Amino acid sequence: MQTLEEKLRTIIDLGNHLSQFKDIDLVLEKILSEARIFTNCDAGSIYVREGDQLSFRYAQNDTMQRQLPPGKKLPYASFTIPINNNSIAGSVAAHGSILNIADAYELNDLFPFCFNRSYDQQTGYRTRSMLTIPLKNFRKDTIGVLQLINAMDSQRGVIPFAEEDEEIIGYFANTAAIAVERAKMTREIIMRMNKMAEMRDPKETGAHVNRVAAYSVVLYEAWAIRRERPQLEIDKNRDVLRMSAMLHDVGKVAIPDMILKKPGRFTDEEFQVMKLHTVMGANLFSDIYSDFDESAAIVALNHHERWDGLGYPGYIDLSTKDALDGYQKYEGITHGKQGEDIPFFGRIVALADVYDALSCRRCYKDAWDEKDVIKMIQDGSGTQFDPELVTVFLESVDTFREIRDLYKD
Repeated sequence: MQTLEEKLRTIIDLGNHLSQFKDIDLVLEKILSEARIFTNCDAGSIYVREGDQLSFRYAQNDTMQRQLPPGKKLPYASFTIPINNNSIAGSVAAHGSILNIADAYELNDLFPFCFNRSYDQQTGYRTRSMLTIPLKNFRKDTIGVLQLINAMDSQRGVIPFAEEDEEIIGYFANTAAIAVERAKMTREIIMRMNKMAEMRDPKETGAHVNRVAAYSVVLYEAWAIRRERPQLEIDKNRDVLRMSAMLHDVGKVAIPDMILKKPGRFTDEEFQVMKLHTVMGANLFSDIYSDFDESAAIVALNHHERWDGLGYPGYIDLSTKDALDGYQKYEGITHGKQGEDIPFFGRIVALADVYDALSCRRCYKDAWDEKDVIKMIQDGSGTQFDPELVTVFLESVDTFREIRDLYKD
């Protein structure tokens, strides 16, 4: 049993751990997992405030997770609830106070809300104890809600959440709220950069870049788990990869409208100009100040390379846009990078981008049938795509489908 001083130290350490991450999705996932570890609970969820609604963002449930195959995650879900007294989370957001419930099925008439049993009825799970905490920023505004479910004793029996932990977890929630606001600001900056690209090229929508980023993270995490990479390494790479993948096509802002918005096929000369969006995007991050700058440059430059070496822009000098010595192929066109010479993040985003381009409707084409998209990627193993990533993709198709439905155009 930890002393109060030890618990406070744990909470401070958790706050410091959160400060390492910049991507909002990973921050929210980490807040939930760290709070669950601290309170030793079986499950939980986290919401972010959007106007007068709470947007459901993440759920974790150890009992349900153990029923899934290794490496699989609980299904993605997306819904909102109003901030009012009709739900437990909505009420906590409305009043800004922690709510500790010993058994959600035995709420007394003093509470204005009732517990929604639909998830339990669908899954066979039994929700009992609940600790619901508002996430408040330094202005004391509630920006989200953290909900912890089924505290466990040493034998994994369900017990009520300890009242003496409420104040400490409340302190953690305040620290978490600061991390959420900082990460939301980072995401907003990235989305504004993408909006500039969208103004030039309507195909580059916010939904598209969110999907490509989410697919990329799924591919990387599944690959890393197969390779038994350390969790700290996985978390760090997920953080920078997601943000970098969202900016894979930002270099298109530098392509002339007569080419970028051309409805028909490019001439050979126009296509050579279009290829330069990879170089332009990489040059935006040529001054390396962080892992994110380095990763964003790598992704922008390499997401059109092919495993067989027939992609672009190949081995090119970013400052002059000329082929590097020794890599001339013909008429000034460079050899594409080949195989593992293509940086790993570039290989990941290449596959994710193609999946999204084929799966979604565009002004110039209809969406492909999913089975045709899967076959095309499968057939591209070892030619267009990294064979190991294709294997990982085929094992993750269900998750890709959930992400596609989550971020609709």
